[in-house]
Amino acid sequence: MLKQYLSQKLLQKLSPQQIQLMKLLQVPTLELEQRIKQEIEDNPALEEGEDHDDEPIPTEEQAIDENEDEPESSNEEFDLSDYFEDDDTPDYKLSARNQGADDDSFEMPVAVGTTFQESLRAQLALRHVDERMELLGEQLVGNLDEDGYLRRGLDQIVNDLAFTANVITDTTELERALKEVQSLDPAGVAARDLRECLLLQLVRQPNSVEVITAREVVGKYFEAFTKKHYDRIMERLEIDEDALRDAIDVIVRLNPKPGNTARDASRPAQTIIPDFAVTAVNGVLELSLNGRNAPELRVSRQYREMIKEYQRNKKDPKAKDALVFIKQKLDSAKWFIDAIKQRQNTLLITMEAILEHQKEYFLTGDETKMKPMILKDIAEKIGMDISTVSRVANSKYVQTDHGTYPLRFFFSESLTTDSGEEVSTREVKKILGDVIAQEDKRKPLTDDELTAMLREKGYNIARRTVAKYREQLQLPVARLRKEL
Repeated sequence: MLKQYLSQKLLQKLSPQQIQLMKLLQVPTLELEQRIKQEIEDNPALEEGEDHDDEPIPTEEQAIDENEDEPESSNEEFDLSDYFEDDDTPDYKLSARNQGADDDSFEMPVAVGTTFQESLRAQLALRHVDERMELLGEQLVGNLDEDGYLRRGLDQIVNDLAFTANVITDTTELERALKEVQSLDPAGVAARDLRECLLLQLVRQPNSVEVITAREVVGKYFEAFTKKHYDRIMERLEIDEDALRDAIDVIVRLNPKPGNTARDASRPAQTIIPDFAVTAVNGVLELSLNGRNAPELRVSRQYREMIKEYQRNKKDPKAKDALVFIKQKLDSAKWFIDAIKQRQNTLLITMEAILEHQKEYFLTGDETKMKPMILKDIAEKIGMDISTVSRVANSKYVQTDHGTYPLRFFFSESLTTDSGEEVSTREVKKILGDVIAQEDKRKPLTDDELTAMLREKGYNIARRTVAKYREQLQLPVARLRKEL
């Protein structure tokens, strides 16, 4: 049985303005510029430039009974009020209900270029091969992955040709077509594994002692080479360390992913625009906000005058509707300006707290001087929620005397030393990286040896933690760090 009853509840709901403010807070500089331009296009009451007029926006309830003439708008050539005084224009003529000349067309531009497979097919068409061999080659090109490798077996491609293209062939004929594809550029394309990819590139290089030795190493002792069993290779090939070192220099210059060559060349470079700038002057840190994050916005003076004009004719239904429209645009413009100012204030307060906490690092640039810091530490200092600090730190960069870093760089967990002092995990990673950089590459230090060395320096750390930090630094295990 349904019943109706009254109850009181305390609920916390975010207003649309608060949601928009949070979105503005987390966007980087480039996206903020686009957001402001879009708002200016959507709201004609919002303009760029400094606001020198402190006159408040009139409310809808304020009645203006003055009979004195109002000063004319500064923009005499274009008066928006003329559009509201045309009583002879039907409403249907002021709206467009279909896609026509009145509608703005927003189309995403599509980049047009030659793909990796298209380039290979164009090269294959220029070779002196018959139509059947060209057809088989195009089928092989279509089976290449983004790295330029042929991961599928030839017997599977034979079945595909039989069922999809009604072409009967065998692996022997398909092998000949594969040789044609492997002769295309870039070198190493259509290889079935890394070893074949490297060999295809070495075959095209002119003969020399180093190249011939590299071919022997990759062709016959590839597994020993990947495991860095150099002593075994030198014994089997009867060469010394210098000869093997020269051969390895040739191998490491080869491209293990030939398919990525064209894709990487066409990839747009990411531009990083710092949101903050921190400079040290005579031991004093100075913080400044990027000017793009602090644009000058103002409410249109013309709209202020228009709202006064229509308030005098509030009894007119058309004037009343126009007054509501103008008031909405003015309120929206004023709120957006306030939101941008609040964003600037929050960014500066948060960065000042980070600057105070990591003062030693900003002065010296030494990562060992960095203190442990988490989002909660900054949130407590500035009296804001952790989510607010997280939004500020998201996609923001700061330019310092020692380089440009993301704000996330300055946040790290803590680690307790033998003396009970809490240090940043970034300090431990820096010391770990320095120790590995200075080790004897003939006999690299194992994780157990690295753990023992860090403990001698006073860092109470486990072996699994050392392995985790080493992986985060993108450093391989000791066996793979071995060099001649």
